[in-house]
Amino acid sequence: MDSLLAAAARAYARGDVIETLKHVSLRDDPPALALRGVALAQLGEYTRARELLRQAARGFGAREAVSRARCVVAEAEVALALRDLGASQRGLTTAIGVLDTHGDPSNAQHARLIVARRSLLLGRLDEAANLLATINPAKATPVVAAVIELLSAEVALRSLHTPTARAALDRAHTWAQRAGVPALLAEVREVAAALEQTAALRVDAGGRETALTLDGVADLLVKPGTLLVDGLHRVLRAGQHSVGLARRPVLFALARALALAWPGEAERGALIANVFRTRRPDESHRARLRVEMGRLRALIAEFASVEATAGGYALRPHADRTPVLLAPPIAGEQGALRALLSDGLPWSTSALALATDASQRTVQRALAELVTQGQARAVGQGRARRWLAPPLAEFTTILLLPTSLPRA
Repeated sequence: MDSLLAAAARAYARGDVIETLKHVSLRDDPPALALRGVALAQLGEYTRARELLRQAARGFGAREAVSRARCVVAEAEVALALRDLGASQRGLTTAIGVLDTHGDPSNAQHARLIVARRSLLLGRLDEAANLLATINPAKATPVVAAVIELLSAEVALRSLHTPTARAALDRAHTWAQRAGVPALLAEVREVAAALEQTAALRVDAGGRETALTLDGVADLLVKPGTLLVDGLHRVLRAGQHSVGLARRPVLFALARALALAWPGEAERGALIANVFRTRRPDESHRARLRVEMGRLRALIAEFASVEATAGGYALRPHADRTPVLLAPPIAGEQGALRALLSDGLPWSTSALALATDASQRTVQRALAELVTQGQARAVGQGRARRWLAPPLAEFTTILLLPTSLPRA
């Protein structure tokens, strides 16, 4: 490495990206291109950074497999920042193997963390946890160790294992202090703040609302004598029994209405108006209501029944359980989208569809509603269009992100 490259590498290592660019901005050899790419990525110029890293990877020869693999890893991190979640992971997997084979464990660990972060964005908590278990923080640099513990804390938070999350955050803070990177310390503080912010609303029969933190939600999941109607993940829970209704919105809307009306009845006219969204019900709507109630009754038979009354329907939980509704802290049906967009990074429609497990057309309609409400905005045109939203500072978005809660 010549003196200019060495100086640029030292500047980048201490976080001075402007000084890095001063040394390599006029050079087009592969090492200089790689340094320019990672420096521009630090400045948020992701598209240009990606181009430079691809040029650098092509420029390294067959004998420079490690350098080429490092470029692939850096490009994968840029793709993650661009929320290009649909990109193939084959190249990154190959790069990890090359780095392991040629004795570069630090960059191999970093590559595995990129894969784990992608899994987290997609809500694949088990996959992320398994990847993190293969990396020993004690054998990593302080920066990598801090990131490992931060990701472990996020997995625990989204699984509602709050004691595990607190312990991981304490370790992350220790490693971040050793690393001396202010951005890492700020990120640790931001994740820790999620433990104290409102994560959901408890709505008791009659509509009385109580704000809950993540600890409160975790306690509610294991509270005996409760029939939990989880409005964040569209799940009904009673002890060891649970029924997922995420893909059956009509049935969940009926269960929600019945829980709010308990111990009384939910009137047929109100159910038809709220669930089927019609102001002029006819006999076809009443027939459909009977059909949907029959489906709901069959699904929840293990822990509750639905009784037809003179005026409507009433929920009758078994074992003297009390229905409790867990509602998202923000109104509207676009909670998961707002949670993803609130990280401040630009998302493509395809990435949002992949993360929320929905069709692109469904996501486009939801985004159009958010734009109308002033809660999202688009930048760019055509395939380059990306979506942004203001941060949601008053509560945590942990439980709004795509994932599924653990079984009680």
